[in-house]
Amino acid sequence: MQNIRTAPGAVDPTLFVNLFDAHAADIVTRLNDLEAETAAAVLARLPLDRAVDAFDRPELARAGRLLQALPQGRAGEILTGMADDRAADVLRQLDDADRAELLRRVDFDSAWPLKRLLAYRKGSAGSLMTTEFVSVPETFTAAETLRHLREVEQTRETIYAIHVLAPETRALLQVVTLRQLIVGAPDQPILSLAPERAPITVHADMDQEEVARLISIHDLLTVPVVNDRDQVLGIVTVDDVIDAILAEGSEDVQKFGGVEGAAEPYLKTSFLGMYRKRVGWLGALFIGEMLTASAMQHYEDELAKAVVLTLFIPLIMSSGGNSGSQATSLLIRALALGQIRLRDWWRVAFKELPVGVALGASLGVIGMIRIGAWQGLGIFDYGVHWPLIALTVALGLVGIVTFGSVAGSMLPFLLKRLGFDPASASAPFVATLVDVTGLVIYFSVALLILRGTLL
Repeated sequence: MQNIRTAPGAVDPTLFVNLFDAHAADIVTRLNDLEAETAAAVLARLPLDRAVDAFDRPELARAGRLLQALPQGRAGEILTGMADDRAADVLRQLDDADRAELLRRVDFDSAWPLKRLLAYRKGSAGSLMTTEFVSVPETFTAAETLRHLREVEQTRETIYAIHVLAPETRALLQVVTLRQLIVGAPDQPILSLAPERAPITVHADMDQEEVARLISIHDLLTVPVVNDRDQVLGIVTVDDVIDAILAEGSEDVQKFGGVEGAAEPYLKTSFLGMYRKRVGWLGALFIGEMLTASAMQHYEDELAKAVVLTLFIPLIMSSGGNSGSQATSLLIRALALGQIRLRDWWRVAFKELPVGVALGASLGVIGMIRIGAWQGLGIFDYGVHWPLIALTVALGLVGIVTFGSVAGSMLPFLLKRLGFDPASASAPFVATLVDVTGLVIYFSVALLILRGTLL
């Protein structure tokens, strides 16, 4: 497709020639490259089915804003035509007032399932599910089920899973795959085609990461979301899980770098948007580093007596921060994959403690060799007490790296226990925490070893 630049809001006629028969993914890519006003103008003039296809793609940036910019009737038609789960995701990008305004543009039958989906917590199975699934009563035969599939195929998210329900209670009895249905005899009862084991189900409040784990280990294309009476509320498809996990992964990466998660692409984020997403964390970390300055002021007399100790502060502090960031990264991933639970915190602490000691000892040996080599080769004179300085640096590294490893591994547990995202245990946050305590450890070791000599 041509790379045509237009003024905001203006629409080049050749755009429609390029986009009319393009794949939905290509349409989205082109729209993301346009100014918001121009993209909205293009969407307003595209055929309805092509516009719906574009909005159904999670890669479409600024989807909520674009929907607002469309004429009222057009926005309502697109919302009605979209898959319920995707429409709910788009509406979540807006504040309550704008969301309510858009919902008023669709009829009751279309608005009701959207309001149900919006009521679920973000990141839960309920927020991911679609209410457009295939279900049949247990009295159906294979032939009747196939006939039903032909009738509803255009209005369902997927037809790969057929949910067999009890006629009276509508409770889920079994899930029959499309493969099992096709190989069955036409007059065979639908329930007899299902496997003997109970179907895998999830509840609406289950976290999306746990849903992803179940889909992965059971090799499922869909998983039904049920209530306490085993009635199917909707289904979560594997592609919805992948999209959600990728989006959460991107957000976690940003958080781990000390930045508030950003929904828009980097180049599309405004100056004020970029400022707001970074100033909060940066300010909090700056205040934390003030504690480091206060700790150094507390040891002002020791620093005046042994200025040589300040040479190793950056080296030691960065080592502790690095060890803490390593532990935090490993634990966030393990928690996300379900490899460990909150109750395993003590096992993790006992595992990180000896690892931290070993890592700190390894770095300490390297530090001692470096100090000895510089002293012996005449590169730098650390004074007559250089062996004690080398020992101080080595033991300081053992203490700080050990503390960093244990603290970095426990922080994700603490945040998860308090109900926060473990990914908020960002690398800068861990480094700041270790900086403050590391100074106390370093100078405490120095006072113990150098008392009566340099101190």
